[in-house]
Amino acid sequence: MESHEANPGPPDAVPNPAAEHFYSGALDRIRRFMIIVAPLLVAAIGVKFGLRSALGFGVGCAIAYLNFHWLKRVVIALGERATGATTTQSGKGVVFRFFLRYVLMALGAYAILTVSPASLNGLLAGLFLPAGAIACEAGYELYVAVARGL
Repeated sequence: MESHEANPGPPDAVPNPAAEHFYSGALDRIRRFMIIVAPLLVAAIGVKFGLRSALGFGVGCAIAYLNFHWLKRVVIALGERATGATTTQSGKGVVFRFFLRYVLMALGAYAILTVSPASLNGLLAGLFLPAGAIACEAGYELYVAVARGL
């Protein structure tokens, strides 16, 4: 009777340390892409749609960046708890920050909506900053994989 286990790759495949090192830096590169792309897009939106939309987009980018940073910390803390590693973060603190992300987004949307409803679209668009940064990272990884053969 045959075994129906999934084969993750060739039996003689050896992990490439250079590739492991490169891909392990993806989260930091995504964070840097967000820091680089956000001001460029805020300026472009300011020119194209005006100051209010740019302000809303900037606030959305700031919330998205904080959300990304906190989500990364929550995932690390949950991973440490799941593996039994010692952690300095309390379980209540992890859960509090998890829910604080959504409260912050709701407060930002409420503030923008009450001050300038026109910039709400900018705020909502700014919340997609991580998606753009992830797309930049995917393009960069593809380039490096082809150019360096990783």
